[in-house]
Amino acid sequence: MRQIVVLMIIGALAFNACKSEPQKPSQFMEKDMPKKEVIYQVFTRLFGNTNSTNKPWGTLEENGVGKFGDFSDKALREIKDLGVTYIWYTGVPHHDVISDYTAYGISNDDPDIVKGRAGSPYAVKDYYNVNPDLAEDPSKRLEEFEALIKRTHDAGLKLLIDIVPNHVARNYKSLSKPDGVSDFGERDDTSVEYAKDNNFYYIPAQAFQVPDWENGYLPLGGEAHPLSDGKFDENPAKWTGNGSRLSQPNMHDWYETVKINYGVKPDGSYDFERLPEGYDKEDYKVHFEFWKDKEIPDSWIKFRDIALYWIDKGVDGFRYDMSEMVPVEFWSYMNASIKMKKPDAFLLAEIYNPSVYRDYIHKGKMDYLYDKVQLYDTIKHVMQGHGSTDNIPPIQEELKDIEHHMLHFLENHDEQRIASPDFAGSADKGKPAMVVSATISSSPTLVYFAQELGEPGAEDAGFGKPTRTSIFDYVGVPHLQRWVNDKKFDGGKSSPEELELRDFYKRLLNFTISSKALTGEYLDLHAFNRYSTEGYYEKVLSYARWQEDERLIILANFSPETIQQFDLKLPPDLIKTWNLKSGIYELPDQLYNTYSTKLIVDGDSAEAAIQLNPLESVILKIEN
Repeated sequence: MRQIVVLMIIGALAFNACKSEPQKPSQFMEKDMPKKEVIYQVFTRLFGNTNSTNKPWGTLEENGVGKFGDFSDKALREIKDLGVTYIWYTGVPHHDVISDYTAYGISNDDPDIVKGRAGSPYAVKDYYNVNPDLAEDPSKRLEEFEALIKRTHDAGLKLLIDIVPNHVARNYKSLSKPDGVSDFGERDDTSVEYAKDNNFYYIPAQAFQVPDWENGYLPLGGEAHPLSDGKFDENPAKWTGNGSRLSQPNMHDWYETVKINYGVKPDGSYDFERLPEGYDKEDYKVHFEFWKDKEIPDSWIKFRDIALYWIDKGVDGFRYDMSEMVPVEFWSYMNASIKMKKPDAFLLAEIYNPSVYRDYIHKGKMDYLYDKVQLYDTIKHVMQGHGSTDNIPPIQEELKDIEHHMLHFLENHDEQRIASPDFAGSADKGKPAMVVSATISSSPTLVYFAQELGEPGAEDAGFGKPTRTSIFDYVGVPHLQRWVNDKKFDGGKSSPEELELRDFYKRLLNFTISSKALTGEYLDLHAFNRYSTEGYYEKVLSYARWQEDERLIILANFSPETIQQFDLKLPPDLIKTWNLKSGIYELPDQLYNTYSTKLIVDGDSAEAAIQLNPLESVILKIEN
């Protein structure tokens, strides 16, 4: 019975695919005609590190660390040539670290409130300066980053850094703030749990207590340290970053951070004016004007000033951490302020709740959101051999009005590496997924550094454990180090398999940023063929993309074992839309130029003989 129901559903989808209009680009797309962007996320302190010791909990001296200067002209040119348009330099703002920089006037950080030895990039200690680990001369760390901004721009690339509005380091203190700027919490009334202009929430009459460590965990792996004594002086205690209101948070809470107050009362009600009805349809200029005469909570102003400070330094945009934990009205205020200064700023939100996507785009003026819980999770399931490609087209249908705004990725610093055994166990299994992720919509594509080389994240680095490249420890990234090749950045030590994978990514990404069709229209071909085509199975996905004279048919075989062979059919409406006359059309592949087939059109019928090897994908372009 279940099989019959599934076939009925697929048949209905196929019928609708024939009857409905092709998916139109979003309203944003029609107005602005965007191009595809490719973001290369690089964990900055790991990129240029050539030390391969990889001792668990190793120090900077033992395991090494990369520097801003490692992003040489050659390195940046190679990244750009990969097909990249933006670099997201992760871990740049000055966050807690264990290394001693007191010689530079920087206070030491307490291991009891630091994750790992190198520290979490999301426990920012000073928003007006950068991580001293990344500088050859820590006293000139800001100047070194400014030089990197210039090199990045000179290479024809733009750059993003992180802003983490939901929380800051437990010991936040800016040594570099401009004159007239007060620190977070500096003017707070600490006698009350909440006040509108307090930057933090407090637990009056209770002192902070370090978490009870569990399962054998100890800071620094148990290594002795003068400040690692199970104590940290914070009285009264503050709410923890993830919202815990306990003076002693659990070790699984974000104990190294404190929650920022945006004028949201402890009962969840708001202490600021809400956006009027209809403001989801207004542009950022109208939003900017709305907030000009309003009473704004102090934390809003502080983060706006931080963002504008970095925009003035030449940063092209921001990736915002855990954006949905901050009210959408703040984002309206923040992002409108940024856009007034830099209209083309690239504003990306980490967000996981589909029910608020449209609010954060239309009211919060975000450019892009993570497409994690829908596309990423679904594709991951297919890559692991559990899920069906039948589940992918409905995602595009559901998001079609905002599809340009949904960032696509298969890896980032929070997710497992594709090649890790807990994900797919093979970088090659990422190939069809990457083709789909990068071509199914006009959205930006994100690639995490060394993804293009098949890095499995196998190192036990200390706080960070295998399957994810640690963001908390000093560690080397072996697949990347072979490509870096003692900072020649030429792949001189890479294996043939690693170089072949990088070549695949280079071909694919460069095609995406040059193709007009990928910013144009989309039509699912999968449901139509699942219902009507013999040999077309659930591990195949197909769809059409087009704009002007570029017409593409994209197919991907997610099966690692099975050759897929079938006659792909085009729906009659697409034949009409493409104005295909009876005859034979060549369909050469645009990735490798070694695959070709023919589309045979006879009236309102069109078929192409397809044979896809295991894990093979093709981007076929119709030629008259």
